[in-house]
Amino acid sequence: MSMTDQPPLTPSFADYMDGETARVQRVQLEIIEHADRSVLRITLPDGGVPIDWPLADLRLIPDQADKKAAVLGQAGDNPARVVVSDTDLAARLTAVCPNLKRRHKDPNVLKRLAVLSAGAVASVALIIFVLVPVMADQLALMLPARGEKALGDTTFEQIRQALTENTEYGLPLCDAPDGLVALNKMLDRLNPGTDFPYEINLHVLDHEMVNAFALPGGHIVLFRGLLKDATSPEEVAGVLGHEMGHVDHRDPTRLALRSAGSVGVLGLLLGDFAGGAAVLFLTERLIQAQYSRGAEADSDTYAHALLGQVGLPTAPMGDFFLRLGGDNTDEDTSLLSHLASHPDLKGRAQAAVDADQVGEVYTPVLSVTEWRDLQNICDS
Repeated sequence: MSMTDQPPLTPSFADYMDGETARVQRVQLEIIEHADRSVLRITLPDGGVPIDWPLADLRLIPDQADKKAAVLGQAGDNPARVVVSDTDLAARLTAVCPNLKRRHKDPNVLKRLAVLSAGAVASVALIIFVLVPVMADQLALMLPARGEKALGDTTFEQIRQALTENTEYGLPLCDAPDGLVALNKMLDRLNPGTDFPYEINLHVLDHEMVNAFALPGGHIVLFRGLLKDATSPEEVAGVLGHEMGHVDHRDPTRLALRSAGSVGVLGLLLGDFAGGAAVLFLTERLIQAQYSRGAEADSDTYAHALLGQVGLPTAPMGDFFLRLGGDNTDEDTSLLSHLASHPDLKGRAQAAVDADQVGEVYTPVLSVTEWRDLQNICDS
């Protein structure tokens, strides 16, 4: 039935909201026919100029609050609304408005979604890169030594299992007796200048990776590949002093808490879906790199002071950095993964050379025989 077949719409009343203020006005509705178009005329109670909405532009907007009311709006981004509670009037409008039930398209919806999405991403970034690090730094200071050591013990065993297919025993520890004697002698040479809340636990893992790192609770791990790649025990002593700096500053505990907190937040948001693990891994790597850039210089400075205190040179430490960052670029045996969180090797190497106060005259940290035993500590 066309509009011309319908009886005229007698003036009725509805509630009108202009979309700009919180005021609801009781208005009069009537259909006015013009030569070129028909409109829904909205007469305001203040007697001002009536508002005409073309019938072809009227859209029915779903109302979640009142299922019985018909909420009318215009096509486009006009925020004004007319709420019709009279069911007979709503049915009459449905009959005379040709496009009333067409889907209402808001041209700004994509813009608003983009703004909301950007806000959500910014909130997550704020939590991960600001709030979590601040909380982790505070928790690291409050965590008792016993709890920190327990965290390190668990993490160390997980790393051993992650680096080998033998999940029952984990990656083998290198423990040739003569090599352990040499290792402990090096640690004893460096230990008089330290004061930790827990005992240093120094380990060598039987893996070709050229790497070393510290864990919460005083664990320091060297890999067989690092011992084989070093040309002198003083180079290893420099690396060991650097990792002892991390222990002294409780950097491993801060990093562990940061990573756990950030991965936990992302796990809650992303859940278990394809690609989620990669996102978690990438974010953790970014956090580690960001954190290390603020801690590496401090640990280097710590190592320089410690080596000078016990009468050892710092220049070999710089030589080691330069050599590893230059020619040794094999993916399986180099420090590529380690270097991602240890930037500016050339600058660090030069700083080690500049900090050397011992020179070439010093008591070696190990004898030639002891150094050979340490390099062969995994050959038991």
